[in-house]
Amino acid sequence: MQSLIVTEGDSVTLHTGVTELHKGELTWHFIADKSLIALINRAYEAFSTMDGPNGRFRDRLKLDNNTGSLTIINIRSEHAGVYEAQIFSDNTSSKRFKVTVYARLPVPVIIRNYSQCSSSSSSTSHYNCSVLCSVVNVSAVSLSWYKGNSVLSSISVSDLSISLSLPLEVEYQDINTYSCVINNTISNQNTHLDINTHCQPCPDDLPVFNIAFLCAAASVLIVVIVVMCCKKWRKTGQERKSSAKCDPKTRTVVRSLMKVLQDVLQTKSDKTNAVYENVPKNKSR
Repeated sequence: MQSLIVTEGDSVTLHTGVTELHKGELTWHFIADKSLIALINRAYEAFSTMDGPNGRFRDRLKLDNNTGSLTIINIRSEHAGVYEAQIFSDNTSSKRFKVTVYARLPVPVIIRNYSQCSSSSSSTSHYNCSVLCSVVNVSAVSLSWYKGNSVLSSISVSDLSISLSLPLEVEYQDINTYSCVINNTISNQNTHLDINTHCQPCPDDLPVFNIAFLCAAASVLIVVIVVMCCKKWRKTGQERKSSAKCDPKTRTVVRSLMKVLQDVLQTKSDKTNAVYENVPKNKSR
């Protein structure tokens, strides 16, 4: 028995090994349901293909009228199984083929693993990025992370059609090449990890930057208002005495407000710096 392995959507030809069928009869059977799917009869010049039970082979079979070889077009998983060609001539002979059909592999998808983002009790994500590589509805495959040509981690599934995910943690400044690969017996698909694209700062860290920016802007705004107020009222000596800037009580209030803003900025400074560290820098080439 000859074994053939193909991918869904491809075509496969089952060769009889005959150069030319001059006389006699040839039949093709799909053993799973013992159905006749193709026939050549030289005596009656009959050449035909059949749809099989439930139209399984409708518009998918092509018969070579000279050699009797059978081609299955746009093959699907339902066409996997054993096929038998029988030749009835001066000598009766038969030939069997076992056809295995694998699903076409999807391209792995890499996303940021936001569940591992930084928290108040963890600082590792300030320096490391966690990503997930995923594929859906797959069977009889392996999913692996590669660093260059070396396998870092791998997970496999047998015949069940399920979804797979495989995590990876890298440093923001890592310049190594990483790729996620899905493969089966006959083919593979891969996606390369782009740290600049896949490792954006965690969403929870972004408001820290916004708060710091707003506090700084508010500080500048207060200073501008005080200066404008003083300029407006510095027209006479009497008015200057009552101006906002020269009034001791007003100065005390302004100083207190500035102190509060400075405290807020100081409290957020560490987290803000961490966010800047999280933003990947361009890799050296």
